Amino acid sequence: MVDVSEKKASARRATASAKVLLNAETLEILRSGTNPKGDVLEIARIAGIQAAKQTANLIPLCHQINLSKVDVKAELKDFGVFLQAEAKTNAQTGVEMEALTAIAIAALTIYDMCKAVQKDIIITKIQLETKTGGKSDLVKNE
Repeated sequence: MVDVSEKKASARRATASAKVLLNAETLEILRSGTNPKGDVLEIARIAGIQAAKQTANLIPLCHQINLSKVDVKAELKDFGVFLQAEAKTNAQTGVEMEALTAIAIAALTIYDMCKAVQKDIIITKIQLETKTGGKSDLVKNE
């Protein structure tokens, strides 16, 4: 692990996003709430939050940090589901990995919950959108 003991703790925030591409039939099942496994978007949201809290256990050299906030939003779009995650902490290292882990697991949860209905689901554009509070900030421009 990288030594962060000399760094000052600061308020840090990161956001990440992803797209899950679904066909019209699957989208209609999600809109109507008739998916056999239940409420896909809510379960994906909870899975993402839970995953962010486990990041250091999943990624070997990632620091354990106390999270002050994790939020995952899942929104139906014409192409499928758009996911956004936000992670916050006051620590000596950032929360990029927590935001990205939340997004990845939320997307995989959607895949798992919809695979019986659609076999060709695509998870795409998993990316860090912003990070603030550290030595260098990132704000992705679109």
